[in-house]
Amino acid sequence: MLGRIYAFALNTFREAIRKRFLIAIAILVVGTNMFAAVLGQMSLHEEARVARDVGLWSISFFGSMTAIILGVLLLYSEIQKRTIHTMLSKPVERYEFVLGKYLGMAFTLGLLVAVFTLAMASILFLRELEITDTMFKAVVLSYIEVMVVAAIAILFSSFSSPVLSGVLTGSLWFIGHRTPELVRIIDSAELGLFRVVARGTLFVVPDLHAFAISGSTVDGEHVSVHSSFVGWDYVMTAVGHGLFYIGLFLVLAIAIFSRRDFS
Repeated sequence: MLGRIYAFALNTFREAIRKRFLIAIAILVVGTNMFAAVLGQMSLHEEARVARDVGLWSISFFGSMTAIILGVLLLYSEIQKRTIHTMLSKPVERYEFVLGKYLGMAFTLGLLVAVFTLAMASILFLRELEITDTMFKAVVLSYIEVMVVAAIAILFSSFSSPVLSGVLTGSLWFIGHRTPELVRIIDSAELGLFRVVARGTLFVVPDLHAFAISGSTVDGEHVSVHSSFVGWDYVMTAVGHGLFYIGLFLVLAIAIFSRRDFS
């Protein structure tokens, strides 16, 4: 089983890295980091802050957008090309196929995040700006966010078209980043039934804001990658939160994909 999953993952990784848009995204991220350095020079004694903020934002945003594109295309392309018939005619299970696809995406996105991080660190080094351990905590959180988004994309692509899957995944990504604001709106509502239903609905949406907390308040304290940031205990808790939703979405994707008729 592990050998078949690894084979699917390796094949997916090789297919994904041949996508030309990945090169375009990598160039865009490097350009964004260079532009951040220019913006930092224009600011008043805030060059390091601007460079880190823009660099981390580019990892989170472009990483998530890449996860959406890969997630909605890689599974659907197998169906569209009808190569799914050849694969499933062999002694393999459908869950092995889905897990292999996801792990292949995980390898690809991990490589991209590493490239994005290297680009940001290189700009900081060349500008003789400080590279702190808090920056790498933020990168870990960003990577988990990207993997959650990839799992959402896999879920929707297991039963829908690429366009609709992209729209639905993008919508959940947007809602997930607005969780604190939505919670405040829900709590201020007068109808008790609405609060219960809304809270239940919000539970199925992963709190992506938990992975991008720099400049926000955690447990009543302001946290920032430029000064006092969260510890590794928070990072591990956030990782657990992400793994829970990744597992949930993959189980749902496998359940739906296993019942699809490709004849």
